[in-house]
Amino acid sequence: MSLSHTAAEYMLSDALLPDPGGSRAKGLRLELPSDRLLKFITVGLPLFLVSLAFAQEFSAGSQISCFSPTNFTGKQAAYVDTACWDSLVHHGFDAEGHAITKSLWALKVFPYSLLIVAVLMYMPYLLWRYVAAPALHSDLLFIIDELDKSYNRSVRLVQHMRRIQQTSTEPERFWEDYERARRERYFEFPLLERYLTCKQHTHSLVFIYILRNVLLLLFLATTCLYLVFLHLNIFFQDEFSCSIKTGLLQAEPHIPLLIPCKLIFFSIFQLISLSVGGVYMLLIPVVIYNALQLCQWDKGLLSVYEMLPAFDLLSRKMLTCPVNDLNIILLFLRANISQLTSFSRLNAVSALKEDTADKQDIDTIVDFMTLLAGLEATKPK
Repeated sequence: MSLSHTAAEYMLSDALLPDPGGSRAKGLRLELPSDRLLKFITVGLPLFLVSLAFAQEFSAGSQISCFSPTNFTGKQAAYVDTACWDSLVHHGFDAEGHAITKSLWALKVFPYSLLIVAVLMYMPYLLWRYVAAPALHSDLLFIIDELDKSYNRSVRLVQHMRRIQQTSTEPERFWEDYERARRERYFEFPLLERYLTCKQHTHSLVFIYILRNVLLLLFLATTCLYLVFLHLNIFFQDEFSCSIKTGLLQAEPHIPLLIPCKLIFFSIFQLISLSVGGVYMLLIPVVIYNALQLCQWDKGLLSVYEMLPAFDLLSRKMLTCPVNDLNIILLFLRANISQLTSFSRLNAVSALKEDTADKQDIDTIVDFMTLLAGLEATKPK
């Protein structure tokens, strides 16, 4: 008999979760995997393409080639290239023969505009990091710690019940007290459940998360419209007519009125703009999907933790409108499931409960532990 008691003591002691120490705070993820992927692509892609464009510009030199008259010297031809690149204005004539000008200056600032795009795409992440992440970090630390502690309290409760049952001279009286305690909810741990219930009535985190996605969606759409504007107005004209008859050269008779020029890296700019625009168009549905996640509850996590005594947010229909801070917290708890040690154990118990013939014997983790400890052998029928 003592051997079975000792084995039960060791089994219950092993069921307790170890102390996580101080490493849990550093390992929390304060971004969802989809949001992290969006940040990496939206910020990293334009920076990568712009760095390639700058590297090619520095290695190849001038980005423009003008067809200067044959009587021009080398210095004069270099001056024409520099002047036309600085002005970057196309001079032409309409159908009636009137002179028209068209600025191509957007091509010159195109790499720098992508740098501005990368900065804009980083702003929603900064908003989340400095406004919402500190509060979310505190909430996750408290909830994860309380969930694991609630599991440990259940195991310690079974240890205490087992010691009382061993010293009790009236087993029937012991089980009557146990059933009465369950009816009167003496086993509940109300702090965590009430904290999560309060989070259903706050909307600061969900407001910032929606604002983050709205800003990201706005910047993506604005960038795509900007690239469409460039293609419709500029990115189909790699050749233009340049005029250098300005200033001191305006009265020079040997200088032609217009000089034809060609942009050397025009195709590279087209490829960069198509790449950025195409990827950003594909990311718009991803951003919309992230925002729509708030329209439904992640009930899988809470349903597993209903194995804890008196933790019944789902069964008591306490989950109302999902657009609140509790839903955001549940999404991030799912992303930090590796930090939640008790989840895997409770998930295994839930699977065992589904496979048990008599499901009435397993209602909470306390019932499961009492069955493992062998207390059902003395339970009166």
